[in-house]
Amino acid sequence: MKIAVIGATGKVGQRLVDELRRRGHAVTGVARSQPAEDPGVPLRLADANDPAALADAIRGHDAAMLAGRFVSTSADAIVTAMKRAGVPRLLVVGGAGTLFASPGVQLIDMGVIPEAFMPEVAGGRDFLEALKRSDIDWTFLSPAVNFVPGERTGHFRLGGDDLMRDGSGDSRISYEDLAMALVDELEAPKHSRKRFSIAY
Repeated sequence: MKIAVIGATGKVGQRLVDELRRRGHAVTGVARSQPAEDPGVPLRLADANDPAALADAIRGHDAAMLAGRFVSTSADAIVTAMKRAGVPRLLVVGGAGTLFASPGVQLIDMGVIPEAFMPEVAGGRDFLEALKRSDIDWTFLSPAVNFVPGERTGHFRLGGDDLMRDGSGDSRISYEDLAMALVDELEAPKHSRKRFSIAY
């Protein structure tokens, strides 16, 4: 497939690019500015908050993947760009803040997230709610709480709206394994217009 990766030069975006290329997909990177290092794929410069520019960058692709900061990204702008470009599917690297850490209580509302991270976490909640109101085909993959560089193991659990922890109480996933799971979802869709989650 032809896939546009919005935020391709970021840490998670680079892993998505690598995983897509590993599986033989044609990848176009989309970024706000030219990176210092070659991303290894064709790169189109566009601000994700400019629907016209973003539509031009992603037009002609089978799907778009988003790996960007929610605090500086407008869901409405991206949805508008998807429609203008005629790209049928959006897959988003989400956040853990909207997962339910206890019955009926999202992690963002438990008072455990450092204040410095709250704008980004709140932005993720707003982004997910905006997707739910939209009429595009979207998927939102929430990582575990500890979302870090690591290894591509292929051994992980997938869940729904609840926060997952391992036997020691840790909630963790690597960038590499999340990239695997999101490309799996691209190739064999199971969560159309849904959020799902991943953890070890």
